[in-house]
Amino acid sequence: MVKLYALFLKPESPDDFTRHVETVLVPLLKQVEDLRHLAVTRIDGAPLGEAKYSLVVELGFENRKAMDAALASKEGKAVARDLLKSAGDRVTLMIGDALL
Repeated sequence: MVKLYALFLKPESPDDFTRHVETVLVPLLKQVEDLRHLAVTRIDGAPLGEAKYSLVVELGFENRKAMDAALASKEGKAVARDLLKSAGDRVTLMIGDALL
């Protein structure tokens, strides 16, 4: 499985951003074809103090080809537009192959 991670830095208004993720971003993500896994995790802290990030979104796809097609779709582009609008300067994206 190929995973796409979106790590969000702390926003100015955490409650508003969480509400946006729940009411806008997650419904958009659920429309993305071939999405096999979706997890949204609020970060409460780090082992040695305060965490840099406030939220992690994890998406899973069968393989890289399926992920690339999904992200290039109309629904995938809608997600990208929303990310840029709501958190463009506060989000880091990473892609990885799940080992287990």
